Amino acid sequence: MNRFGLLGKNISYSFSQGYFTQKFKALGLNDHSYENFDLQKIEELKNVLTQDNLRGLNVTIPYKQEVIPYLDELDSKAEKIGAVNTIQFSKKGLKGFNTDAYGFKKSLEPFLKPHHTHALILGTGGASKAVRFVLDELGIANTYVSRSKKDGQYTYGELDKDIMEKNTLIINCTPLGTYPNIEDKPALHYQHIGPQHLLYDLIYNPEKTSFLAYGEAKGATISNGLKMLEQQAEKAWEIWNNA
Repeated sequence: MNRFGLLGKNISYSFSQGYFTQKFKALGLNDHSYENFDLQKIEELKNVLTQDNLRGLNVTIPYKQEVIPYLDELDSKAEKIGAVNTIQFSKKGLKGFNTDAYGFKKSLEPFLKPHHTHALILGTGGASKAVRFVLDELGIANTYVSRSKKDGQYTYGELDKDIMEKNTLIINCTPLGTYPNIEDKPALHYQHIGPQHLLYDLIYNPEKTSFLAYGEAKGATISNGLKMLEQQAEKAWEIWNNA
C-alpha cells in the first residue's frame, strides 16, 4: 500500500483528500490511499511518522511552520518562504517543500494587469509567506495587514481610502469566511474598492466568500483559491513521485 495524507487541525472538510482519492481512482492506482491526519497539536506528528507505508504528506493550517523542526531537509524555496506544505519521504529522510507558491503564482498570473503594482496581504500565517514570496518574485510591492500593530505592516483600522485605492491587489490569507462561517469577512472599507481592484481569496469553500462577493459588487475582478489548490496538489504529486 502507498499511503499519502494531510496534516492539519479540524480538517474534515479537506480538499486534498477528495482530490487525491479521485486522482488515484482515475489513474487506476488501487494500491494508493489518501487520508486526513487531524492533529490537535504538532507533537502528535511523531505517532503519524511511525506508521507504515507513508509515501508523502501535505500540510495545512496551522502546521506549515510548526512542522519544520520535524524534517531532515528543506527545499531552497521552502527555506526562503519559511513554510512547508508538502513532505517528501525518501531514503535520506523527510524533505519539506512549498508548492503553495507555485500554485498561487500559476493561478494569479492570468488575472494580473499592468496597474496591479501594489498589494495588501491579509493575514500573516504560513500561506501568506508563500504569497509574499510570489509577489516579490513578480515585482509587486506588498504589505501585510494584521489585527495587531507591527513594523512594516498595516492594521485593518489604518486602511483608509488612499491605501485602499493604491493597493489594487488584495489577497485574503485569513480563514475568515470559510464554511460554515460564511458571513465572516476581513474588516475592510469595501466602499473604497472599485473596477481597478483584483480580489483573490485563498479560501475555496464557499466558492464565493463574503470578501469576494463584496468586491464583485463594487466591480472588482475576483478569484477564489481552487485553482491554486489544484496546481499545488499536482506539484506535490510530482514531488512525491520523484522521491
